[in-house]
Amino acid sequence: MPVRFDRHRIYVLPTAFGLFFAALLTAMGVGALNYNNNPALLLALLLAGAALASLFVAHLQLAGLEIIAISAEPVAAGAPLTLRVHAGDRRERERRGLRLQLGECGALLSLENGAGETDLQAPTTRRGWLQLGRIRVSTSRPLGLARAWAYVWPDAPLLVYPRPEANGPALPRGIGEQSQARLHPAGEDMHHLRNYRRGDPRRAIAWKPSARRDALLVREYEQPRDAEVLLDWNGLSALPYEGRISRLARWVDEAEREHRRYRLQLPGQPAIGPDAGPAHRHACLRALALMPHAAR
Repeated sequence: MPVRFDRHRIYVLPTAFGLFFAALLTAMGVGALNYNNNPALLLALLLAGAALASLFVAHLQLAGLEIIAISAEPVAAGAPLTLRVHAGDRRERERRGLRLQLGECGALLSLENGAGETDLQAPTTRRGWLQLGRIRVSTSRPLGLARAWAYVWPDAPLLVYPRPEANGPALPRGIGEQSQARLHPAGEDMHHLRNYRRGDPRRAIAWKPSARRDALLVREYEQPRDAEVLLDWNGLSALPYEGRISRLARWVDEAEREHRRYRLQLPGQPAIGPDAGPAHRHACLRALALMPHAAR
């Protein structure tokens, strides 16, 4: 990116209403000439001038517009991908009524103080790189007589994660000699007191310390957990190819929700991890998304 629309990239054609309006003006002009009606002829010429001016105004709505960036966070296959389209104008002109179209999905875009952004939905069907088609930016303002439009092509594909398995077994047991403690209100050894949060069970409330502090306090416990979880491709040999990918994607999300350290082992690749956190989750799901597709 960025892409700036100049006069060579903008197309203008009349709308269906514009064609009807042109036919109406033609009939009005022919009737005025036939009956030598000067006021009617003057009105027809004034309306024709306004219609021609609307063509230039529609063109100017796009002229100088700049699509600065198109960004998106990866989603699982089957979920709509939300594209964030950032637009700008160096002359800081106010633009309204711009419409973005990607396939069957559309969104409105307005610019104030030379900047604007909007969300555009793109459907996803399979994991891997998603090559987006062209995005059409158009407007029919100010009178709806003409439509001006231009195209922008995203210069990089977007990543789509594999679809997690809907229902599957729990995470494998951890490996390693050391264990990692996880804070949990139903654990074994009390760790500390913290402020009450909505949804905490009543049995975890420390009533005496709460009375002394004049605020609800909750006991936080330690519950031992295994050190790390191994997510091994070779351990799922009973599943089909895409089924392995879906189950590993599910386990990656479950390990993140449970704040577990995990390691992903895929064939022909070095192990990813052990680690945890958003960056590690992205690395694992990216590796699963870019696994070769099974031959059909």
